[in-house]
Amino acid sequence: MKSLAWCLATAAPLILTPIPTFAADFFLKKNDKVVMIGDSITEQHLHSTYLECWALTRFPQQNLQFINVGIGGDTAPGGRNRFQRDVLPYAPTILTVNFGMNDAGGPGNQWVEERFKNYRTGLQGIADQSKSANIRVVWFTPQPVEIAAAGPSILPDNLNLEKFSAGVKEIAASNGDALFVDQFHPFAAVVDKARQANPQNRIGGGDPVHPGPPGQALMAATLLRGLGFPTLVAATEIDFPTKKIVAHQSCQVDGLVVSPDGKVEFNQLDQSLPFFPEEAKSILPWVSLLDEMNDYRLKVTGLKPGQFEVRLGGVKVGEYSAAALQTGVNLAAAALSKGPIAEQIKSVWTAVKNKNQYFHDKIFAGVLRAGGVPDFLEITPAMLEEKRQAAFKQRMEKMPDLYEAIKTSLIISPHHVEILPIQSAADSSKLPSPIL
Repeated sequence: MKSLAWCLATAAPLILTPIPTFAADFFLKKNDKVVMIGDSITEQHLHSTYLECWALTRFPQQNLQFINVGIGGDTAPGGRNRFQRDVLPYAPTILTVNFGMNDAGGPGNQWVEERFKNYRTGLQGIADQSKSANIRVVWFTPQPVEIAAAGPSILPDNLNLEKFSAGVKEIAASNGDALFVDQFHPFAAVVDKARQANPQNRIGGGDPVHPGPPGQALMAATLLRGLGFPTLVAATEIDFPTKKIVAHQSCQVDGLVVSPDGKVEFNQLDQSLPFFPEEAKSILPWVSLLDEMNDYRLKVTGLKPGQFEVRLGGVKVGEYSAAALQTGVNLAAAALSKGPIAEQIKSVWTAVKNKNQYFHDKIFAGVLRAGGVPDFLEITPAMLEEKRQAAFKQRMEKMPDLYEAIKTSLIISPHHVEILPIQSAADSSKLPSPIL
């Protein structure tokens, strides 16, 4: 089995449409509360959690909050019917809507006009209730099914889902300021590229209808592109001959020291963090999501020819040539592999997952969707609802603490950056330990 490094070196990953680099273009704003409604593909908490982590790490001080109310097997009419129960209690400013797989009947091309009519009616019902509650809506198309059957393209087996996606676009266009995001065609393009390279390639993970982490990372990135997600994490430029900080963006840089032996070091405090789910890395040979979504730029001009080691917080994260550093390198993958940034991302990931699991297990599934009670207990529907609401209120009281844990995990500390000639780095590693 060939390594990921080999795949990355020999494959030509698909480059998706360029996305904005400035925060002003991003649809989510400070203090936005986002409810994500959908079917089992949403309830999986994969693309929704990836989207959440990307948004939080890019805007750690924006106080963004996310709630996932996906239900397996649900449809657009189902989302309309449970809007009051599953959307309004969280007072969202934004609602993302992702239905269609069950509405269209999954894979296959047998067209049923009544299904399409019910789908559009359900979506419009969601739109009407959102307008009444002054909620900004983002309409996501369903992703295509990654059919197991052979063939260079999955589109012929997804004609219904493609038509349902067009229906989403029509609903968005007819409802004012709503935002439409097409994830159907970008997803299909990446899957088809892999099939054309090798007909046996199946890259989404999971099953044909429910992508695993690789496919859902692609979904999350595509959805964020539609939201105008900024690529820039931070950028720093140092000129070695003049010993100057030439430029820095989305970060603070100080304490620059340039040594005659070619070493450069400084302190950097970033305003945001890179992110990519480790469990989704098998998608990278086919689409360069990690680098495309995280521009963590380091540029050092005027270095003598040779190879250089980059350390973050004293930890070696990568090696680059002077020529590459002269042009500028993207440290995102290196920074996420080890060192202080990688450790912080693990903390963010844990805090977000803890919040999402508690809400889903203890509140959404545990209270709101909990079934009835045996008739021998003689509890009336009114009594049951009263107890349900009391439990909902009580368990929701823990949510602020879980959000606070996320905020704490997002506090960014400065780290020390070192760029050392490889020989100097090797020599420093051979220095004798101090005598204590």
